[in-house]
Amino acid sequence: MRIPVEVPATVRVAFWCWLAAVGAGVIETILVVTGGGHQDGLVAGVAVRAVVFTAAVVVSWQMLTGRPWARIALTAGLGVIGLSSLVADPIAWLAEGNSVASLLADSTMSDLIFGAVRAVHVVAVLAATALMFTPPANAWFRPASAGDHPRLTSGKAHPARRAS
Repeated sequence: MRIPVEVPATVRVAFWCWLAAVGAGVIETILVVTGGGHQDGLVAGVAVRAVVFTAAVVVSWQMLTGRPWARIALTAGLGVIGLSSLVADPIAWLAEGNSVASLLADSTMSDLIFGAVRAVHVVAVLAATALMFTPPANAWFRPASAGDHPRLTSGKAHPARRAS
């Protein structure tokens, strides 16, 4: 996969963070499927995740090419809704008065691996979202002049795009 040199470093790193988040999501899905628990709705859950993961990769690529709508879609879809789905249950569990110490004491190796992968997933989403809104990224997503829409054509950066 070739990334144009003109893409700001923060946008390139955000792209790789989104791919890391998708990879973590795939690993989480594999752990759930192979773990034998939560078999109700398993096929539907895997299908939904496959669609979300595929869309995330496609939209991440569009973000990398400077499409402002892709940055917004990733922020709203994965940075807000997706992240909320990742942390809602653990936050609710803690709010019920449970402790991390008891969780760790009662966890199996599989639970600990899943927790570590989930942590990577959350950090990747937070990092990608933040990196998409740094000053160089903002310049990348902003058209260079009125009426100019950022695009990559034939693999080259839009000629009017400001380099960072």
